[in-house]
Amino acid sequence: MNNHETHDVVSFTALKDSTAEDWKILRAHFQQLASGLPDRILDHLKLLNGDFGGFPVDRLQHSLQTATLAHQAGEDEEYVVCALLHDIGDTLGCYNHADIAAAILQPFVSEENHWMIQHHGIFQGYYFFHHLGLDRNLREQFRGHPCFERTAKFCEKYDNPAFDPNRKPMRLDEFAPMVRRVFSAPKRSIYSALV
Repeated sequence: MNNHETHDVVSFTALKDSTAEDWKILRAHFQQLASGLPDRILDHLKLLNGDFGGFPVDRLQHSLQTATLAHQAGEDEEYVVCALLHDIGDTLGCYNHADIAAAILQPFVSEENHWMIQHHGIFQGYYFFHHLGLDRNLREQFRGHPCFERTAKFCEKYDNPAFDPNRKPMRLDEFAPMVRRVFSAPKRSIYSALV
């Protein structure tokens, strides 16, 4: 069935010709799309299941371990969701996974948590870049930034040790309510006007 058969459709074919009435229709469609975002995120995380990439645990287990470690350490719910999603970009952003995760999280999390996720790839490199002929101290370019220590701690305590096949993390469904709460309403987005 075509989407146009069951829903109102706008009258324009170019945005410059849109009307306030058109945007009432679009707002309703947008709200429906936005309400499904947490479930789409959880479904996308499931794509990481079984993708080991040579690691001792698959990418989903790594994400679950990272979030579990953060949760067990008493980090707040937003931080834990960031930990869960930090590598969600692996499937579509092989060369910039941190940017993908940060873009998904940006409207819903604090600037500090956004910065931490956006830069975690460079900070995590401290533990292995030298094996690839790269500068393991690449993160030092950010020394003095207000989020430097936060990001270094995230990598050291939660991301770095989360490759243990003997560690039993929390299940994805245990994190689902947290994901739904964090993604329930944007904090920073020009598109908030559509909600």
